Amino acid sequence: MALLSSAGESFFQLIFILVVFVGVLALTYYVTKWIAGYQKTQGLNKNLEIIEAIRISSNKYVQIIRAGSDRYFVVAIGKDEVVPLGEISADQLIEIGEYDSSQIKTVDFKSILDKISKKK
Repeated sequence: MALLSSAGESFFQLIFILVVFVGVLALTYYVTKWIAGYQKTQGLNKNLEIIEAIRISSNKYVQIIRAGSDRYFVVAIGKDEVVPLGEISADQLIEIGEYDSSQIKTVDFKSILDKISKKK
């Protein structure tokens, strides 16, 4: 009889632990969503915006920053420094949808594989 009550008690402890675990996961999910929304509203800035950034090395970037409504600056950002590279106009910026797809060279995997196999 003691064996059955011990097994039943262990089963209920397991169920209780699983319910607590799922509850903690749900609480973590909702708190993370709340914090992300809070930080998004706090970081909302109407005068400064990073338009584009490209990584040069592990800790160096070049960024285009919009200041105000019509001034754009190009800056180099390193680990401990920010270096202004220049200012560009809005006319010099290329929108993502404006790329000329005819200039993009498509590469066929079969042709690359054939080239490699011919070298051997």
